[in-house]
Amino acid sequence: MTLEDEFCDIIKKARFGQAKGLAEMVDLSGIPQSDLEELEKGHRPPTKAELHSLSQALHLRFHALLSVSLEGWVPQPQPAWTTENHLVLTVKGDIGGYEVKGYLLCDPNTKQALMIDTGYNAPAMLSAIHDHGLTLVGVCLTHGHTDHAGGLDQILAAHPVPVYLGNGDFDLLPWKPPAASLKIPTDHHMIAAGELTVECLSTPGHTPGGYCFLTSRKGQGLCFVGDTLFAGSVGRSNPASLYDTHLHSVRQTVLKLPNETVLFPGHGPATSVEEEHKHNPFA
Repeated sequence: MTLEDEFCDIIKKARFGQAKGLAEMVDLSGIPQSDLEELEKGHRPPTKAELHSLSQALHLRFHALLSVSLEGWVPQPQPAWTTENHLVLTVKGDIGGYEVKGYLLCDPNTKQALMIDTGYNAPAMLSAIHDHGLTLVGVCLTHGHTDHAGGLDQILAAHPVPVYLGNGDFDLLPWKPPAASLKIPTDHHMIAAGELTVECLSTPGHTPGGYCFLTSRKGQGLCFVGDTLFAGSVGRSNPASLYDTHLHSVRQTVLKLPNETVLFPGHGPATSVEEEHKHNPFA
């Protein structure tokens, strides 16, 4: 198991989000520009002193940054209950060698399912729906980027269901669904899939209209977080001016969920609220 982001990714996301140039970073951190460039390119790991200086300059949590950068932390394996009776099916896709994940959330009793992102792999999604005898009742898009919405046209051709997408992300879609299919949720809007109820959580930041999708099964919570959060990191804020909004979504929405809530990102391994409180430098 490997994390989605390395140290170089984390510091670049923080620096760009805060609009700090390299010259300013030299002044703030005391690290020579040539060393900063090396670190951002991932040519070498940071020293503990460099890590401490950069965490202060970029307002990142030092001990969390230490754990993901130098101590080899990875989250605990995905809990077994999330896959029992095919509750959550993970579909992996690939875009330019970059792995992306989509999910099917399935009610074990009725076999109704919601798709959370396409995983950029419509054929595998359609096969999973067929092979498990599922009835698709909706597609929930965490955001409109191609790697999460690509193939939507193929999916709707086979299953003409509503598409839930946050306000502000329509123009990001690589293919625009018919107006009659598009549903723009409000914060805390509820969607039913058989006996499951999914709550739409507005989490702008990675994109203007980002959403996470929260549900529970027998009192155990799980949340599909797209690129709002990765294990030990966050997605890039697009545009960078949304960085503060993005951190607010992470800290005040996702990480306010109960500690035991399992988090399913669009890239990288599953994690939990508890582990992200301990190990996410942006928390």
